[in-house]
Amino acid sequence: MTLTQLNAFVLVARLGSVTSAANALGVSESAVSQALTALRQHLGDQLVSRGPSGMTLTPGGSRLLATASQIVVLGAEAHAAVRAAQGAPEQLRVVATSTLAEFVVSPLMEAFTRRFAGALEVSAGVAVTEEMAVLVANRLADIAIGPAVAADPALPVVSEPVFRYRLVVVTARQSRLRGSPQQWRWLVGPSGTDPGSNIGKLLATLRIPEESIGVFPNQTAAWAAAADGAGVAPAVEHLVTQQLRRGELSLVEVPGTPVESCWHATMLERQYRSTAASALRRFLSTPEAMQLMRSPAAGVPPSRFRPPVYVTIWS
Repeated sequence: MTLTQLNAFVLVARLGSVTSAANALGVSESAVSQALTALRQHLGDQLVSRGPSGMTLTPGGSRLLATASQIVVLGAEAHAAVRAAQGAPEQLRVVATSTLAEFVVSPLMEAFTRRFAGALEVSAGVAVTEEMAVLVANRLADIAIGPAVAADPALPVVSEPVFRYRLVVVTARQSRLRGSPQQWRWLVGPSGTDPGSNIGKLLATLRIPEESIGVFPNQTAAWAAAADGAGVAPAVEHLVTQQLRRGELSLVEVPGTPVESCWHATMLERQYRSTAASALRRFLSTPEAMQLMRSPAAGVPPSRFRPPVYVTIWS
């Protein structure tokens, strides 16, 4: 029985599928399935079974989950203790929605590392809403920035609001939209495929059919396609201010918009947080951080740029 097997089991149990667990870990589904199979054979129990409504824990799996979660956490703490004894920099692992990772995370981390007193190793990852609390609770991430996550007594995490914004819908300046929103072409970045994101919720509220949605590699590409007249795109209003001012994009009146919303920081409860995570949470409340979230377009130096990836302790 290994930490890798237990970690795979915990993520499958918490997220409800092998696919979601593999996405959270940044590995293949077969790797998760193999780890789960090995654990089943070792313990002589199926642990989880697939039913009509998704994965269901067996009685043995239900009893294992709490213990396995504790072991995974202890493994992460042991790893951090050895790193500290070796004089390695403290790790800060941040996950965010794809839109935040694209525009906000890099300048925020650049500014934060300049302020942090000690040596710091920062990594950034992309996660969907349902993964965030699990990644933080399992010590795969120290802080998640995105929508608020639902409270779960089994997970020692909290979500705190950090920045209010408005979600709007934009299209080309001269575009003439016909019919109902369900008949328009909707252009979204990866956040549009996340049911827990505000873009995902807006599409669901408007009952936009899947065939009317086009997904782009990033939000910038979706907005560029909208500016070219290919359809409409949801947008965080302050992130498209320049395009609106230049006349490349214009606002579209859509029922239920603008959507007033808020980015949240999801972290471990205070007594369990790392020094770096606590420091980052304080930084997110400063005027400098607020300004960067409001206007992050300055970018970061090439030597400090790190593309967002999934954070993993897979071995």
